[in-house]
Amino acid sequence: MGTGELSCPSPCPDCHHLHEHAEENMADEDAVSCLVIGMESADVLILDPEAFTILVKVSGVPEVAASQHQARDPISYIARSHGCGAAPALHLLLQMTLSSVPAFLDVMGQFDVEYWVTVACRDGSTYILLPDLFLLQGKKLWTVYLPAPLMTMSLLDQKSHSFQAVMVGLANQEVHMYWDKNLVDVIRTQDVVTSICFGRYGHEENTLIMTTKGGGLIIKILKRTAVFEEKDTLLGPPVAQSIRLSVPKKTRLYVDETLRERENAVGDHAPRVPDGPVPAVDVKALESSLVPVTSTLQEPLKMNAVVQGIGPTFKLTLHIQNTSAGRPSINLLVSFLYDQSLYAMKRAFFKAPMLVPGLNYPIENFVEYLSNKGISDIIKVSVLREGQSMPLLTAHINMPVSEGLVAA
Repeated sequence: MGTGELSCPSPCPDCHHLHEHAEENMADEDAVSCLVIGMESADVLILDPEAFTILVKVSGVPEVAASQHQARDPISYIARSHGCGAAPALHLLLQMTLSSVPAFLDVMGQFDVEYWVTVACRDGSTYILLPDLFLLQGKKLWTVYLPAPLMTMSLLDQKSHSFQAVMVGLANQEVHMYWDKNLVDVIRTQDVVTSICFGRYGHEENTLIMTTKGGGLIIKILKRTAVFEEKDTLLGPPVAQSIRLSVPKKTRLYVDETLRERENAVGDHAPRVPDGPVPAVDVKALESSLVPVTSTLQEPLKMNAVVQGIGPTFKLTLHIQNTSAGRPSINLLVSFLYDQSLYAMKRAFFKAPMLVPGLNYPIENFVEYLSNKGISDIIKVSVLREGQSMPLLTAHINMPVSEGLVAA
């Protein structure tokens, strides 16, 4: 491309706001390109690459613009009035309304074949426009919270080192460089940066060009020996680690059952031989220290259960405690739910005594094992209030295998 000068078609208010380039008739990297200029007066100019004459002028448009200018290809644009459209010459072909002021626009493809328009707005939303289709769907990979409003953004593609990053111009006179979600570099300027471009400039392969809000031009050349470290510049752990995960608390019931299964994994999962010798009674397997706790402040209760015996008759003792400061618990019911083909209980449903705060109330019950299969099951015990169907707390009691029946 040759050199030349272009005077603004009107005085200072029409100074250029940003610029892009578009291939004239080929999509090759070294093809002849037309210069696309976005004016502060909301005009888009497409200049001839040889004589620098104005080929196409679209008025009343852009905050940002980019296109592939061919015989029937449109100029895609975004306007300050939050509208997005495409037009060959001055004819409006397509328009859509955005939720906020757009800060970045990228166009791929050709209008007659297939095209893809990506729009990033200053409120953090991203839009994708396809032929006859307007999409808002997508999967969010991560979120980066910026310290100031976003003004512009561009891609940094260092092909010699296969390094890609996103450069973001902010309203606090800073340019942040992100590799994925990691902040790898910060460039501080004397004015707010309104447009960014990274690529070949003259004989330099890696050149960063920035224009500022006051009309300044900043050119930075990347050293050929520079090496980017793909890690966050912030010291300490990432910010995401400070966010507390919503993980439910592990109850004593869960912890005790996990420890019991870990210590008795072989015995619990080994096949039982009915005609074999009677194994030794494992006291730890016969006791289940279950401590469910109510989550309501109206009835703060705590309960655990202990199973004693080798079968076929087991002694089941419930320990219920009122953990409130000074209010007793009355009108409580205790219910047992079990498989009636395996177990039988004399009292499966009864009324609990008045629970004085701070005292432990042991409630004994006997369970009879009825089957000769040599298997065990879970007995579900619930504490309810009279007149309510929702239990206050529930516990699952893992019954041991009846060794006495096998011995008989």
